[in-house]
Amino acid sequence: MILGAYLDTPYNLVLLVHIAAMFVAFAPTLSYPFGRATHSMQVHGTALALGGLLGFGVSGMSKVGDELVFEVKDGWLAAAVLVWIAMNGVLHALILPGEKAIAEGDESGAQKRLLGSQIMVGLLVVAVYLMVFKPGT
Repeated sequence: MILGAYLDTPYNLVLLVHIAAMFVAFAPTLSYPFGRATHSMQVHGTALALGGLLGFGVSGMSKVGDELVFEVKDGWLAAAVLVWIAMNGVLHALILPGEKAIAEGDESGAQKRLLGSQIMVGLLVVAVYLMVFKPGT
């Protein structure tokens, strides 16, 4: 059973939620330089995981007839998966520990959090480039 085909309403809904989840995932990262508020794993990490997993759904629902329009084996999409994995690594290695340290009153966590935010923004730019231009197709 196909839940939706490329550009059908179910496909577009999954794509919309995928994009919205990534906006939610990156809102704390992009706003961090302007404030000191910490954001928990419940929002940041969950949205990043959900956004990436929905990306797999978008790929799997991109059928025209029996052919997939987007396959994870496509170079640009495989690169996007690697970028998503790297984003999760940065989140867990730098951002969340930095936020925890800040919440405990340790100001040294701010440097770790800032570095993580800067790396995440760079990875976001790479991911958006891959999604928009789909190099190699």
